[in-house]
Amino acid sequence: MLTSRFTWFAIFMFTTSVGSLAQTDATPGNTIRIEFNVRVPMRDKVTLSADVYRPAKEGRFPVILTRTPYNKNGAGPLRAGRYFASHDYVYVAMDDRGRGDSDGVFRPFRDEGLDGYDAIEWCSRQSWSSGKVGTIGASYVGYNQWLAAVQQPPHLTTMIVMVTMTDPFADMNISSPGGLPSPTTASWYHYIAGHVLQNMNAVDWGQLNWHLPLYTMDETAGRPNQYWKDLVAHSKLDEWWEPFRYQNKYAKVRVPVFHISGWYDDALLATPMNFAGMRGQGATEEIRNSQKMLIGPWPHAINSTSHIGAVEFGSTAIIDLEGTQLRWFDYWLKGIANGVMSEPPARLFLMGKNEWTTATDWPPPGTEPTKYYLHGGGKANTLNGDGTLSTSAPAREPADHYIYDPANPAPFLTEPSFAQLGGPDDYRPVERRSDVLVFTSEELKTETSVCGPLRAEVYAASSATDTDFTAMLIDVWPNGFAQRLNDGLARARFREGMDKPSPIEPGNIYRYEINMWHTCQAFLPGHRIRVEIASSAFPKFDRNLNTGEELGRTTKMITAQQTLYHDAEHSSFVELPVLKGTAGSIR
Repeated sequence: MLTSRFTWFAIFMFTTSVGSLAQTDATPGNTIRIEFNVRVPMRDKVTLSADVYRPAKEGRFPVILTRTPYNKNGAGPLRAGRYFASHDYVYVAMDDRGRGDSDGVFRPFRDEGLDGYDAIEWCSRQSWSSGKVGTIGASYVGYNQWLAAVQQPPHLTTMIVMVTMTDPFADMNISSPGGLPSPTTASWYHYIAGHVLQNMNAVDWGQLNWHLPLYTMDETAGRPNQYWKDLVAHSKLDEWWEPFRYQNKYAKVRVPVFHISGWYDDALLATPMNFAGMRGQGATEEIRNSQKMLIGPWPHAINSTSHIGAVEFGSTAIIDLEGTQLRWFDYWLKGIANGVMSEPPARLFLMGKNEWTTATDWPPPGTEPTKYYLHGGGKANTLNGDGTLSTSAPAREPADHYIYDPANPAPFLTEPSFAQLGGPDDYRPVERRSDVLVFTSEELKTETSVCGPLRAEVYAASSATDTDFTAMLIDVWPNGFAQRLNDGLARARFREGMDKPSPIEPGNIYRYEINMWHTCQAFLPGHRIRVEIASSAFPKFDRNLNTGEELGRTTKMITAQQTLYHDAEHSSFVELPVLKGTAGSIR
């Protein structure tokens, strides 16, 4: 799995929303015009740079806007511009403030809401515009659409948001459930420093990820960055984070949204959350009913490959994404009755069986939350331990013990930069460690399909005043291959909320809830379901140093003696959304 992830990310950032490599048009006989470096004024008089692709014929056309920190003058925006302009849209590719050819200073996340509003309204006023504006983009370019949408620009008509991030303290891209960004995120701040994209090969990210304290990682990388320091300094949820947030403002979003992601997208968490959030809290009933979601077997570079590492997802894994996006825009921006809204709200890829299915909501109504309890005789350490997993509640069972040493943390299998964190990797090498508890079910006699949110609830004690607990869901193949599905982390000091940090009492038993994100996987006959419990997943999450001191600022570390309980009084489990119907439609 650990191959070419940054290559995938680079391809994705510069080719999202595009089709062929045709030099001019996708439609024979249809020509386009391109205007480079059109200056777009913001309300504070700073001008941003846009390239405008439009049909050569006269007229007013719907506008598709993308605003990017990754420079608009790459091959991807060129292909996307030609594709959409050849289908009678105006495509506007704009450099974010302080990036590429735009003026001003790039302050990640801070200016996206108002700049997005101004850019959308500028597009609506142009002589070539019909007045209807849609937006499109992935990753950061999905996130900045949300920040603009909550500002309610009058002419924003629809959005296609792909692999976007959550609000702070949920994923690793801004600040994780541990209160700090992933160490790998420092490489993103290096990558987008200044006006141009920086050389990622200039720094040894694998070595840098070990640097302590996190607060000075930017300096050690040779590129001091105040925005990185700000993230580390604000390790709990407070008012400083409010400009970064949109998931507490769904009611302000007044447009249909097409939500797209992949089961191995390292920002997956936001997409189902946003789909469900908009269906439940959107501005009107019409808007709530105008949400669609598409999730395939893809990494952050969606629709880029039918296989990730050793796992092949089959011939249907790659779809006509451009055509799918075009149908969405045709319906909402041109009013073409193409049937897109008569289709089920969610289209999902069921891994394992490698087939597409549909659902009417999220979580899928055809699934039943099912508890799989952790069991064992007190020796669940390593792949060869006595840990088991079943739907039967525990009775009298001894606890499991392990030592967590932040100087030697259990690894998360990944390449060291921000480009892509994790995939369907084989976790047997990690499961051979004594600081990893392994709980495995009996061999399955029939298919067990899981589709929806994952969570763990564990009872644990520690010798430290702050520590971490992680959980990972694994599909164990008949040949032993231990395929990671998804995982999560709980930091002890934040057990009562990200705005209420407090130490734990050494030796006391606490209940920890671990958000393990989402998956859609058929565990086939002959396979086994496995759960790993540990106290680190480095470098996906920063290492908890176990001291209880200020996060991100210190270098002192101590080992922690961890105890995991699974008995009648402390029934630790993972809850899986088990499909009770038949494949083809989850309902």
